[in-house]
Amino acid sequence: MQGSQSQLDFLPEKQTDFIFTMLAEEFGFLGGMLLLMLFFALIASSMVIALRSKSTFGGMIAAGIGLLLFIHVMINCAMVMGLIPVVGVPLPLLSYGGSITVSTILAVGLLLNVYANRHNIPARDKW
Repeated sequence: MQGSQSQLDFLPEKQTDFIFTMLAEEFGFLGGMLLLMLFFALIASSMVIALRSKSTFGGMIAAGIGLLLFIHVMINCAMVMGLIPVVGVPLPLLSYGGSITVSTILAVGLLLNVYANRHNIPARDKW
């Protein structure tokens, strides 16, 4: 935690909105790319779960969770790079905050439930 941007208080909300900037400053380019690749793997796996689910509703839930994660990550990364104005969207699973963490963990739990029941066809989808 000896980065110049964090020590000189150039970042307004370094624990919430600008956590990607802090991690990229501390761990460098490789650390930032590793973090983005982990998010990409989570989003890609949610889309694979959506495509392989036999239930229409389960597939829609998985695709919606993947889209939700993609939008949050892309808005946060574009915001900290200065491509869009600061809108206050935290980075899922990393930013300090209660509501985004709880809702993301619940969404990942739903995603795991869709994965666990991907072969089960509900009674309404059978016909």
